[in-house]
Amino acid sequence: MSGALHVSPSVRVLPSQQDYSRDWSIWSVSCPNLSISAFKNLSLGRKFVGYQFLGKADAFGGKLRVFNAWTQEGSLQKLDDLPVSMELEPICSEDQFDRIVAEAQRVEQPIIVVWMASWCRKCIYLKPKLEKLAADYYPRLRFYCVDVNNVPYKLVVRAGVTKMPTIQLWKDSQKQDEVIGGHKAYLVVNEVREMIENEYTV
Repeated sequence: MSGALHVSPSVRVLPSQQDYSRDWSIWSVSCPNLSISAFKNLSLGRKFVGYQFLGKADAFGGKLRVFNAWTQEGSLQKLDDLPVSMELEPICSEDQFDRIVAEAQRVEQPIIVVWMASWCRKCIYLKPKLEKLAADYYPRLRFYCVDVNNVPYKLVVRAGVTKMPTIQLWKDSQKQDEVIGGHKAYLVVNEVREMIENEYTV
């Protein structure tokens, strides 16, 4: 399946006249000038040659990916089961941290690691907002959290964490960037989002 994407900032998709008898799990098009802030949700307002979109769209890093399938006949449907919040996956040991980082390197994907503490009030307030952000990037990007009181101190030193909360982006087994979350939560979330999008535009 091929097509053309136009963003201005609305989205329009023009499928080619080909065989649509099979489903497509991922449909990807390049959007080099795509502004992620231009829209939050992909909206397709009409049928395309008798087919409907039953998936979710994920746009960042100059790419738009459509997940799930195009199915024959019917009208456009909204998925009610897409997560609005994703719980941060806890990391409880240095060995677990190493396994997660190694797996991320194997699949050539970055990960987000949130360093926090149970006594940190800013961490407690920020966590649910980061869980909503994690849902925005699901399933491409995984978010983890580390309680610094529950892991060896040498792991905290190894990660270069000196303040809580600290949100880091790891890739290729190395810390690539970080955001120190000492200010208002919405500003921290915006900085984390920018950090992620910068990684996907490199």
